[in-house]
Amino acid sequence: MSDEHQAASGPRPEPIRFFGTTWVDHSDGYALRRAGVAAGSLAAAAAGAFLLRLGYEGLAIANVGGVVNAMVVIGFAVCSAIAFRRTWERFVRRPDAGARDEAAERSMHSLMMIGFIGTLLAYFFRCLVEAPGEKLHRAEYEEARTRHERRRTTRTGNPAARTRKGRRKHP
Repeated sequence: MSDEHQAASGPRPEPIRFFGTTWVDHSDGYALRRAGVAAGSLAAAAAGAFLLRLGYEGLAIANVGGVVNAMVVIGFAVCSAIAFRRTWERFVRRPDAGARDEAAERSMHSLMMIGFIGTLLAYFFRCLVEAPGEKLHRAEYEEARTRHERRRTTRTGNPAARTRKGRRKHP
């Protein structure tokens, strides 16, 4: 069996957003893409922080009071921290598939939208090390390749040509 046929029949790597499958062998401008995603996510986080600042100044102009201002700041800070942590954890492991987790994910969408700065910062910091989610995808891809290779090697050879051990031929 040729290497081309083996590569075509084996497991394929799962693409990562902005990177495709270049994370496998770090080809086709992988380092440049990582730098671009890091710079883009940091710029987007800065732009988002600027917009939040404009909103906070609007509250100050409206003179809504110190308690409301504090609640807004604390709310965005907590949501950003939670969004950062959840995004970072998804780079390390897949969420459990289940009805309970699906409902929890749906309920977290609004919190993740409010804490978008935390998500963008998680992308930035992860891009400094690797493509976001590369470690998880690489582990899954290597495991799939190992399983495929094990299945493929146990099936090689012609089973009819194998000698039967321990069986006697009857005349």
